Amino acid sequence: MSIKGSCHCGRIAFEAEGEPDQAMECNCSHCARKGFLLWFTTPDKFTVTGDESAMTLYLFNKHNIQHRFCTVCGVEPFARGVGPGGKAMVAVNLRCAPDLDLSGVKIVPVDRKSF
Repeated sequence: MSIKGSCHCGRIAFEAEGEPDQAMECNCSHCARKGFLLWFTTPDKFTVTGDESAMTLYLFNKHNIQHRFCTVCGVEPFARGVGPGGKAMVAVNLRCAPDLDLSGVKIVPVDRKSF
């Protein structure tokens, strides 16, 4: 299965291979404000198909995650970073995949507000 998504204006588009059966709903100050539903994949299963020059970078906390968002519409469709164990990962914001039926995705709350 291939998941296609983008920022709101469509400049930053992506494709990811896989079937998300669950997504993380983090309550940290960043994720909660943006309403992310995050599904994690590996860089080899993720491709940016849009205009990479339309992206800018936001880092916070420990700078482990490169939050990439559109300079035009402000939406963050994905982030790149290092997951537990030091492996590279991509966090896909499933809310940016309009054709994906989220009713079949288990939402897993994660408490990062307390950290």
